[in-house]
Amino acid sequence: MKMERVMGGIGRFLVMLAVLQFLVACSDKVNPGSVEVRRQQVTGVTLAQITPALVDSYYESAGTVRPKTTTTISARTTGTVLAIKVREGQRVKAGQTLILLDDRDAGQRLAAAEAGHNEALRGLDEAAQRRSLADITYKRYRNLSDEKVISPQEMDQIESQKKVADIGYQRAQEGVSRARAQLEEARINKNFSTLAAPFPGLVTEKRIEEGSLATPGTPLMVLEDTSQYRVDLYLDERMGPKVKLGMAVPVVLTSEGRQITGALGEIVQAVDPSTRTFLVKVFLKDGSLRSGLFARVLVPQGKKEALLVPRGAVLEKGQLSGLYVVDEKGVMTYRIVKLGQISGDRIEVLSGLRSNERIAVAGVDKAIDGGVVKQ
Repeated sequence: MKMERVMGGIGRFLVMLAVLQFLVACSDKVNPGSVEVRRQQVTGVTLAQITPALVDSYYESAGTVRPKTTTTISARTTGTVLAIKVREGQRVKAGQTLILLDDRDAGQRLAAAEAGHNEALRGLDEAAQRRSLADITYKRYRNLSDEKVISPQEMDQIESQKKVADIGYQRAQEGVSRARAQLEEARINKNFSTLAAPFPGLVTEKRIEEGSLATPGTPLMVLEDTSQYRVDLYLDERMGPKVKLGMAVPVVLTSEGRQITGALGEIVQAVDPSTRTFLVKVFLKDGSLRSGLFARVLVPQGKKEALLVPRGAVLEKGQLSGLYVVDEKGVMTYRIVKLGQISGDRIEVLSGLRSNERIAVAGVDKAIDGGVVKQ
């Protein structure tokens, strides 16, 4: 019994000790809201209240920048490649020599055609003289026939000679025409040995080397027309009534971080039944473009309300985009946002920002997350 009383006393003592420690601990706690958080002051920052604005609504589609015209330079005659005058990636002018082929065979054929043409001209001159003599003789014998000096048989013979002379002259004329055509053909074939650029552009591919044999139809080089590019797009069928030839459309070049303006140059109204889309071609006139670039094309489809912020207010952190939003107490908070279409020097905020909120629009480099703006 004595042992039990001792143990019970120790237990009560321990309980009282625990209660006392709890009370002491509670006395050291700070009531909520009784301590003010110290925030770093921010200066040199310009704030603006963002309100909805009426902007153009766009249908967005992606495509690849391609040259409007791509030409494969091919041989039109057989010959060994003597020289390649340009290199891949080089810009050329219209008419500039690209490739030279061995033209010795063509030169011999041209010389033969020139000789044949000259011979045909001499034959025509000879036929003309015979026809002239036949005409004079015919007139003389006609007078004699009228005077009954010669027999009808002799007159018939003279008339036959005149007709033969006329036919000979016509054949000589046709011979000259044939020889002239052969001469022109030989000259053209000789010109085939020099391959020139049909338009100013960019050499994008070379498919033959010097010393190789080129045959008719053999692709030798690929040339792009850099005066105009295009982007092929497939639009939803509901966009059919909204697109017109010549319509200006913004084109965003993602890799270059810039936006240019194109024009709808072709509209194929036939709808693909499997995708419910139709083809349009946007033409771009910008000499600095390169084929193969990825492009986002924005086709206008009406008006809408949107929150637009200055592009300079957007701060990139890694792969994320955000804004410094300032509450009614002046406290700045870096908030992740989702961005949309670019409109001049402003950009649309799709999510992450509410109407009438204030953001930092200038001096963003001085903003501090959690700092307080000093007015």
